[in-house]
Amino acid sequence: MQGMMDGKVVVVTGAGGGIGREIALQMAAAGAKVVVNDIGVSLHGDALERGASVLTPAQAVVKEIRDAGGEAVASHDSVAESKSANAIIECAVDSFGRIDGVVNNAGNLRDRSFHKMSEDEWRAVIAVHLDGTFFVSRAAATHFREQESGAFVHMTSTSGLIGNFGQANYGAAKLGIVALSKMIALDMGRYNVRSNCIAPSAWSRMTSSIPTDTPQQLDRVEKLKKMEAGKIAPMAVYLLSDAASEVTAQIFAVRANEIMLMSQPRPLRSVHYSDGWTPERIAEVAIPAMKKHFYPLERSPDVMSWDPI
Repeated sequence: MQGMMDGKVVVVTGAGGGIGREIALQMAAAGAKVVVNDIGVSLHGDALERGASVLTPAQAVVKEIRDAGGEAVASHDSVAESKSANAIIECAVDSFGRIDGVVNNAGNLRDRSFHKMSEDEWRAVIAVHLDGTFFVSRAAATHFREQESGAFVHMTSTSGLIGNFGQANYGAAKLGIVALSKMIALDMGRYNVRSNCIAPSAWSRMTSSIPTDTPQQLDRVEKLKKMEAGKIAPMAVYLLSDAASEVTAQIFAVRANEIMLMSQPRPLRSVHYSDGWTPERIAEVAIPAMKKHFYPLERSPDVMSWDPI
């Protein structure tokens, strides 16, 4: 039986566990040759303990794919530096002769209230999520342009799209990825290159660090535990396949059996004053006219408040 990804070569970053692992496995099941990229550290950058004979997370996923009859290689390079990100893409080209798709999934966390966040905590998250998405995508872009084909899937988050406590670094990076995806789609559309985002909701290493200090937090975690990481992968496979040839510059949220098309910023209301605005007129006229359209200060659980389906 022919798979949707037959003949394609795909890089999946952060694929040693969780959502990335499921995407790598399902890409391979759909016929893709997969570069499983994972540096093999914890969410906070600590080395994972393992014996000399134990496989790295990336190698373990590669073994699963090969045992199932698929083709895959492991990459342990970091996305956070240009040189090592280029090495990830070159691993695909050297191993399989080409690169057709990239899933930018690698991530880390340094959660902290904004007024307590350090520069190191800010830079560490921006480096992996936003810089890493740029570096890996840029490395692949040269190949995509030359062959006039290719597709990107970038992982964003409702923490950036809507908001969350203690994640100024993470939310800023994830919303930046949305803008980056749109610019890639605009700049590279002439070369038949597509770029889309997925905001996943699933229980994984990333979400397992959510605190459970309050009943509300505990309830949120219990809901997340019902959302399997494997439910995210079909959307990623579809978006990298030729079946999605007309889908680009979109943001999808996926949780359990739900797929949501997310809104993008557009004008909601406009006002004008023929004599021009002064600060006083803005206060008296403009803001009262627009205020009913203001967005409330909400977090993602407030907006997506229904139980997973």
